[in-house]
Amino acid sequence: MGKGGEDYGKPEIITSKPTVLNVFPAWAKDIQECEKHYRVNRKSGLSSAEVENRRKVCGYNELEKHEGQSIWSLILEQFNDMLVRILLVAALVSFVLAWHEGEGSGKMEITAFVEPLVIFLILILNAIVGVWQENNAEKALEALKEIQSEQATVIRDGVKIPNLPAKELVPGDIVELKVGDKVPADMRVLELVSSTFRVEQGSLTGESEAVNKTNKLVSEAADIQGKRSMVFAGTTVVNGNCFCLVTQIGMETEIGKVHTQIHVAGQSEEDTPLKKKLNEFGEVLTMIIGAICVCVWLISVKYFLSWEYVDGWPSNFKLSFEKCAYYFEIVVALAVAAIPEGLPAVITTCLALGTRKMAQKNALVRKLPSVETLGCTTVICSDKTGTLTTNQMAVAKLVAMGDDPSSLRSFRVDGTTYNPSDGKIHDWPSDGMDANLEMIAKIAAICNDAGVTHSDHKFLAHGMPTEAALKVLVEKMGRPKGSCSGGSAVSDVLRCCQWWNKYECRIATLEFDRDRKSMGVIVNSKSGKRALLVKGAVENLLERSSKMQLLDGSVIPLDQNSRNLISDALHYMSSSALRCLGFAYKDELPEFETYDGSDDHPAHDLLLDPSNYSSIESNLTFVGLVGLRDPPREEVHQAIEDCKAAGIRVMVITGDNKNTAEAICREIGVFGPMEDISSKSLIGKEFMELLDKKAHLRQSGGLLFSRAEPGHKQEIVRLLKEDGEVVAMTGDGVNDAPALKLADIGIAMGIAGTEVAKEASDMVLADDNFSTIVAAVGEGRSIYTNMKAFIRYMISSNIGEVASIFLTAALGIPEGLIPVQLLWVNLVTDGPPATALGFNPPDKYIMKKHPRRSDDSLITAWILFRYLFIGLYVGIATVGVFIIWYTHGSFFGVDLSGDGHTLVTYYQLANWGQCSSWNNFTVSPFTAGNQVFYFENNPCDYFKGGKVKATTLSLSVLVAIEMFNSLNALSEDGSLLTMPPWVNPWLLVAMSVSFGLHFLILYVPFLAQVFGIVPLSFNEWLLVLVVALPVILIDEILKFIGRSTSGTRSSTQRPLKPKSD
Repeated sequence: MGKGGEDYGKPEIITSKPTVLNVFPAWAKDIQECEKHYRVNRKSGLSSAEVENRRKVCGYNELEKHEGQSIWSLILEQFNDMLVRILLVAALVSFVLAWHEGEGSGKMEITAFVEPLVIFLILILNAIVGVWQENNAEKALEALKEIQSEQATVIRDGVKIPNLPAKELVPGDIVELKVGDKVPADMRVLELVSSTFRVEQGSLTGESEAVNKTNKLVSEAADIQGKRSMVFAGTTVVNGNCFCLVTQIGMETEIGKVHTQIHVAGQSEEDTPLKKKLNEFGEVLTMIIGAICVCVWLISVKYFLSWEYVDGWPSNFKLSFEKCAYYFEIVVALAVAAIPEGLPAVITTCLALGTRKMAQKNALVRKLPSVETLGCTTVICSDKTGTLTTNQMAVAKLVAMGDDPSSLRSFRVDGTTYNPSDGKIHDWPSDGMDANLEMIAKIAAICNDAGVTHSDHKFLAHGMPTEAALKVLVEKMGRPKGSCSGGSAVSDVLRCCQWWNKYECRIATLEFDRDRKSMGVIVNSKSGKRALLVKGAVENLLERSSKMQLLDGSVIPLDQNSRNLISDALHYMSSSALRCLGFAYKDELPEFETYDGSDDHPAHDLLLDPSNYSSIESNLTFVGLVGLRDPPREEVHQAIEDCKAAGIRVMVITGDNKNTAEAICREIGVFGPMEDISSKSLIGKEFMELLDKKAHLRQSGGLLFSRAEPGHKQEIVRLLKEDGEVVAMTGDGVNDAPALKLADIGIAMGIAGTEVAKEASDMVLADDNFSTIVAAVGEGRSIYTNMKAFIRYMISSNIGEVASIFLTAALGIPEGLIPVQLLWVNLVTDGPPATALGFNPPDKYIMKKHPRRSDDSLITAWILFRYLFIGLYVGIATVGVFIIWYTHGSFFGVDLSGDGHTLVTYYQLANWGQCSSWNNFTVSPFTAGNQVFYFENNPCDYFKGGKVKATTLSLSVLVAIEMFNSLNALSEDGSLLTMPPWVNPWLLVAMSVSFGLHFLILYVPFLAQVFGIVPLSFNEWLLVLVVALPVILIDEILKFIGRSTSGTRSSTQRPLKPKSD
């Protein structure tokens, strides 16, 4: 005897990996059964040998470390994108060609390698950003480990070990818990040393107040909140002292299950709606690029491959490697032109700007893509406590006695915070407090252990929130008539409470316990008389009261009619989801008449035994009651209305009880005041038992889920996502982390939220306010609209570049634009206007529209046609200006002969490869800036080195058209007459910057050499404007057609897909 496990006969196998079938329900078994199952004696604990045996089976009490992806696998993952692969191939081909040309000419020039180096740089930066984002994914699991207890007080071999590392605990260990301890494992309460034992477990279960624990068994079917005989790892002891039996450790604890759920949810993270659309666009673009490359290659074969027909069959094939390499370069240019390389940078910039705007509205975005995802949110799953409510208890109603036994007085109390100046008491007596109200104030102020302080412009409660709310009520009630200030400083928050505590000196406390459900204090007044002041559950105080105090302070017997009157008031307040507390006192305390708080007084022994408290608190005089609640935030009602107008459904998922949650939901507008919510309000268990859960979730309007556990929240989010909804989920506790991780947008609370919840989230609310989410959704919608504008703009520009290169190859003319020039346009010149489009002012009706579907097309068929048409014009314009310079001395009155260049026929330009066979072909020198180009020795070089002016004109036309096209992108269908350029002044600045950058590479000799261009004359700039400006007129005509036919097109669009399993 005396050694753990030696007096229980044949041993049972204890496993650390229980399944649903063999979990031992310790919460539903009596203490002797638990000791027998775990083969332990609570007085002596386990033996050292038994501990070692169990550790071999169960392992250590710690959470698993999931191996993350290696850095190399993360890097390789970044190259899974099809567009990235195309760019990579283009860069490699470009590098090989540059190397080959350098070897052929005998000199390696760095300018030849600019293009592949720039592409490689883009790919490297993209990979770095991707790896950095992936690397942050597992931080929630690390934060979870930090909330675990590090040490525990354990009984082993009959000896108490005070600071044992918590990871060394095994099932069956006996652990002592005291105030302030973190619970080291899931444990069954064996013995209460103090009269009460309370644990703060809200972060795990969602309960808004500390929970009283018991060593009595509960139902085996109890949910996590109902397991009152269990304490859970990671929670904190706030009151009392007890001994417990370890039942689960490590990954088998409730917090371990959360750890597993976070990991699983992290594995199933999906791409954002925008990322999916861009991926789809990339796949389509890949097919288009492939088709065009094949076409270009087929068109170009005749230029580098020749053959003769012998007996009807082709033979004597001749391959010109130089020309083959040239057309290979065209294909590379095509790939570079088709891919909007600058798009990732512009999207990142726009999202980053969006995060700054949201931060100003108290929404701190942790993951950039979530800014865009917010814009298509269709369902917000919100916690109640602290998000929809203030998470600050406040008295809402005060009921005092009337001037006769048949009447009560009711006062409505305003205020939602711990600020005594927040709100007032309605219908308060104009001449101040009467005797009955004074007694209520006295009890609320003195029978109270809480405090309120003012710090950083906030009023903070210390101690129990209900007690803090009572002290705030005392301040609103004021001091009794005729009282002086009592020396309290003006800056004191609780001046009235301090006055009462000086007037009546507290000398003993009868602590709250779960049986009598009350707390009492013995006070010594200035008159030297002892009195007992009590507050607690109204029903319990009524049972122990024999008298009642009337308005004037007179005391009369408490008859049955008065009891019924008070009970009716209690029922009415409780049905309004108010938590009710009663007040009573006793001024006849013969045992304590001379008690002064000293240990050697005979009455002191009575106070040492809590079983005496009920008899001391008997024959009370009842004086009144109050109704308290965690009030809804003032701005939430309007935010709920905004959600309804915006087509966003609100679902409230809380760990709190059903009645309280329903009352709050009615008050804030989730449900109507008289709405039948029998099918819309369920507790978590009821929902999980439904046969068709999706049908329940598809109901229109708001839904409420009470007493929800972590698994319930995850299931709701999973089903909503399966049904095509875009889900934003709020949470603050450890229990919310898996659902936050699983949701499209996980939103953690910045003030009340745990680090685990914050690390699992995509966004953190700095003010814990639901209305901030709604504001962020509006901002997300605005950002998405602007992103669509610049994505359309950049894609239309790329279509133009592709058309230009395709026409060049199809017509057989010299290459007008080289890859390094296209890279410059895509990355640098297009960047500023695209970024500036992100500053388009938001549509004032943006939160009156229903959310877009997550599968909505980024580019509709009409928009695609429009930009194909515009792109074709860009191709014609850039190729056309190239041809005009070679074949025309003037165009639309613009004289182009000033530089002295030689004109050729279109036939000669299209067949420039045969130049060496032409007779008497000569070319005159021409000027470009300060340079003169001569072709005396090789006239055919006029189509290679001599094309520098024509290439410059093509590039300048491309830049100018894209700048004017950015004006077209201000609105999808709106004319520039109704939405002029100055509505977004940043766009005008950006256009100036882009033109400035273009002038920089034109007029700085070194840069001009790198990009293969020359300065242009005034007349040549006029030609650029003549060719580029029509793009505005063309798009205005297309927009007009779009507006005129929008009704027809919208009626033929496919309807919303039906929600289906």
